[in-house]
Amino acid sequence: MFTDRTDAGRQLAERLAKLELENPVVYALPRGGVPVAAEVAGRLGAPLDLILVRKIGAPGWPEVAMGAVVDGDDPQTIINDDVFAATGSDAVGLDRARRRELVEIERRRVLYLGDRPPVSPAGRVAIIIDDGLATGATAKAALAAVKRQGAAMTVLAAPVAPIDAVVELRELADLVVVLDVPVQFWAIGQFYTDFHQLTDDETVDLLRKAWSGR
Repeated sequence: MFTDRTDAGRQLAERLAKLELENPVVYALPRGGVPVAAEVAGRLGAPLDLILVRKIGAPGWPEVAMGAVVDGDDPQTIINDDVFAATGSDAVGLDRARRRELVEIERRRVLYLGDRPPVSPAGRVAIIIDDGLATGATAKAALAAVKRQGAAMTVLAAPVAPIDAVVELRELADLVVVLDVPVQFWAIGQFYTDFHQLTDDETVDLLRKAWSGR
């Protein structure tokens, strides 16, 4: 059990520090991944940036991921084929949901990043961090994005994840680091004492503090 995301970030930072990764850059998946990633970036002395990726929820079941879309000049979409088929959705419905999430991605980019230039992963160790992994849909899209941009090595790190997600993601990332891989996993929040939904204001404040070195 983690006290909160900051506590989880500190523990994850200690694990990652032992790996002595060369020339890392830390990418948070907002909003929940930001306080975790801020601790890691501070401990590693690495730059902190965001990967803006959104889950594409199934019709009537928004928490069930049909896939995910990640920000970029040519936004990349990752589809969970089994889930997509099981929902009974079609290409039109998928595209509608995708476009809706791209609008939210743009809103977050303006709010969180403003005119701050992105940190390129090209030739570097790209560490992608979230507060936990469930289906891994957003993580898959994020991994595809940094690989596309030339990352020399990809590391996916999270405080907690179910074993099936870890096994699947090990096929996509060069290294997967997860502190707790429980046998019984229902939701990420069950492993935190405080797992409140972060607000935009909290996220912006965390980012400003991290970028200013406070």
